[in-house]
Amino acid sequence: MATPAIANTADDTLAKKSSDPNIVSGGRLVAKALKNEGVDTIFTLCGGHIIDIYDGCIDEGIRIIDVRHEQVAAHAADGYARQTGKLGCVVTTAGPGCTNAVTGVATALRSESPILHIGGQGALTQHRMGSLQDLPHVDMMRPITKFAESVRSTERIADMISMAARESFSGAYGPSYLEIPRDVLDREVHIDNAVIPKSGHYRASVKSIGDPRDIEKLADLLVKAERPAILYGQQVWSSRGHNEAIALLRGLDIPGYFNGASRGLLPPGDEHHFDRTRSLAFKNADVIVVVGTPFDFRMGYGKRISNELTLVQIDQDYRTVGKNRDISLGLVGDPGAILGAVLDAASAQIDNGKRQARKQWMEKLREAEQMALEKLMPLFTSDQSPIHPFRVAWELNEFLGDDTIYIGDGGDVVTISAQAVRPRAPGQWMDPGALGSLGVGTGFAMAAKLANPDKEVMCYYGDGSFGMTGFDMETANRFGAPYLAVIGNNSAMNQIRYGQISKYGEQRGNVGNLLGDIPFSQFAQMLGGYGEEVREASDIQPALQRAREAIQKTGRSAIVNIWVDPREYAPGTKNQTMYK
Repeated sequence: MATPAIANTADDTLAKKSSDPNIVSGGRLVAKALKNEGVDTIFTLCGGHIIDIYDGCIDEGIRIIDVRHEQVAAHAADGYARQTGKLGCVVTTAGPGCTNAVTGVATALRSESPILHIGGQGALTQHRMGSLQDLPHVDMMRPITKFAESVRSTERIADMISMAARESFSGAYGPSYLEIPRDVLDREVHIDNAVIPKSGHYRASVKSIGDPRDIEKLADLLVKAERPAILYGQQVWSSRGHNEAIALLRGLDIPGYFNGASRGLLPPGDEHHFDRTRSLAFKNADVIVVVGTPFDFRMGYGKRISNELTLVQIDQDYRTVGKNRDISLGLVGDPGAILGAVLDAASAQIDNGKRQARKQWMEKLREAEQMALEKLMPLFTSDQSPIHPFRVAWELNEFLGDDTIYIGDGGDVVTISAQAVRPRAPGQWMDPGALGSLGVGTGFAMAAKLANPDKEVMCYYGDGSFGMTGFDMETANRFGAPYLAVIGNNSAMNQIRYGQISKYGEQRGNVGNLLGDIPFSQFAQMLGGYGEEVREASDIQPALQRAREAIQKTGRSAIVNIWVDPREYAPGTKNQTMYK
């Protein structure tokens, strides 16, 4: 029997694509490997270097979401990973396709989000000849990924993807990058010659509890503690350890604090949910456990925690434990597995006397929580005009449904809304994370809706943030993923503006940070959706309700453009805590 013809170049592929099912292209191998990883959706912007991947995705039943800018594709892959718990995937062409995605990949790195960035490259046969869009992608991506390599043979494509995926889920999660030259991707090979690791057979479990003796130590500390507190961070949700995290709080009667994606692990009003007394707790607790969040700028580099207490840190990454400040005990492993094991160990030695003391400790914190809320209420209910941004945040929280996924995209937008917005369930808070990237909202919103078609998605943008990536709202509409965009519009990059004015005065402080007065509602209308301008505080809630109804009716995204006072800032902005 004659051997089927195997295409070796792009031109040959177009002319001689084999009809033999055992002859597969590199693009088909990419898709097979992604499917083995549970990837059902890729986010991309087309380019000649990568089109064979699309061909493979069609064969493997993988959804292709094509956006208008690669930054949005990368943020969407990140958002999809956060919402599904699976590997997110962004596919870009070479050169500017890769560089446009850098911000999204770097955001995933600082947010510890598992994504795979597959990028095109000129043919190996044109190496160092100056091919179209040729850049040293791997060298560029290596500092902002956990793994970055070039695939040198078609037979190894699936093997290299499995390798990159392993790295993305090793220790603290994060992004990986694979460059695939055009001739390697387009070439066809016999499937028997391809290295394709079998799904479910090339990874160890990552649900490690570390040293069992440390589990016993932590259990003993918590059982004996009278004033404990626990802070849950990004890793608790991303590793899907939220059930164990909640069970530990309830099982031992410990107040819980939450940041990043862990917001929403407990609903507002739950007796173990605390959010306005963290400084007080960190000053007066006898034991604090910090889980899945680093001592970075958001934590004052750990300096805001008393040196007189017992401090325990749990993290997926050994390098993060004890970084920036000393700790009493460090545990490395999966947050959920560790917390579950600690509860099991502690349950056998419950001290009811200490437990009663913990209840009194929580009552004291609850009283302080109420006082803190009462102090904020004049801002939350302010009727001033222009609208106070704290009033917007309060109205957004009042608007949230039980299944609303809330996304914050901006500077003061995120920090102010964190004062008021309380998501009702796990996974329903998304923000830029430690990189502080503006423009994440559009990709996050699209991904959140695609991953959860039955949930409502709302993104609260600053006007500066919306201007960066907002045009991909059209993409969300095109793929049946409409969402509600709320814009806090002060016609400025206001968080930075405050610092400039404080440092240089009014005349020089308004340089490089003022934006135009844009009626963004018209943008939603241009795309066939609903848009409304709001200038009075009393009109916020009715406008939000009209937008919700319009999305349900039209299936298109809506924009509520709220004009807020540019003279009002978040407390952290006034104190410039992000730089301290």
